[in-house]
Amino acid sequence: MSAIMLETERLSIGYSPRRGPRRVVAADLSLALHAGEVGCLLGPNGVGKSTLLRTLVGMQPALGGRVLLDGADIAGLRPRDLARRLSVVLTERIEVGQLSAYALVALGRHPHTDWTGRLTVRDEEIVRWALEAVGATDLAQRQVHELSDGERQRVMVARALAQEPLLMVLDEPTAFLDLPRRVEMMRLLRRLARETNRALLLSTHDLDLALRSADALWLLAPGGGLHSGAPEDLVLGGAFEATFAGAGIGFDRRQGSFQVHPPAERRAALVGDGLLGVWTARALERAGCHMVAAHEPAALRIVINGDEQAPRWEVTTNGGPSQQVASLHALAALVRSDAF
Repeated sequence: MSAIMLETERLSIGYSPRRGPRRVVAADLSLALHAGEVGCLLGPNGVGKSTLLRTLVGMQPALGGRVLLDGADIAGLRPRDLARRLSVVLTERIEVGQLSAYALVALGRHPHTDWTGRLTVRDEEIVRWALEAVGATDLAQRQVHELSDGERQRVMVARALAQEPLLMVLDEPTAFLDLPRRVEMMRLLRRLARETNRALLLSTHDLDLALRSADALWLLAPGGGLHSGAPEDLVLGGAFEATFAGAGIGFDRRQGSFQVHPPAERRAALVGDGLLGVWTARALERAGCHMVAAHEPAALRIVINGDEQAPRWEVTTNGGPSQQVASLHALAALVRSDAF
């Protein structure tokens, strides 16, 4: 296995105000992230993800234990030495005035320059390499304030990459992006981790992408508990159901996603399978039905006819006359109507 880049030893995080008792958010955390891995920090709002992230990068002190970066305790590293090992991309938009994308990426070389801040030939080469690595070479001469959210985020990742860190930490890197750009960003981060053999840790609310993209998940639960492991380990172990438990919400282990279940008002038996069966069941559950097997007694009975190109649904209730609909929108409306 590759070398451990980030490690915690019985870490306690929280706040220690000058007046009043200290508040422990989570304690006894022992975590590890290896070179070449993408790790995702997940958890419900308010459980302490930001506190943990700030502690890991040295922005606030630990209440106990240690954070080790390539074996060195970050509490003992000088700021310049820490910046050579660690780069951070924050969620907040940073106002950079009239800087070009190239100039912003060049700021990533600051920990490596002398007191004048002058870039050497090698520094310039690394800046160009970082822009190329994130697919932003064509953005180099554009003003940062003119860039789209996706373009700006790629440039910010390039700046962090130009520091040549051992570990890159990104806070909500997909927060302002649409779905295609979120997928593109996660693919980029995975590729950078593999090609540069760096460790990448990111916090995110995008559970679906984290499950599909991360090598390791750190799932922080209410009360300070933490589950860690491969995404599949946490799914099979029931960690997601336990952490995100809530009324009307369930985690489907087979699909690897959360399902919203409104209160069921009636039982419905569905006759039909395949893709039409899957999406019909979802529409009926959203309409307030509890789905049962085709042979079980139910207030509603729905039979799928036709095929995917020309589907039809036949609906009967309590042995009464049947009604035909030609779309799932019409089916859901019929089930919700006073007629049923």
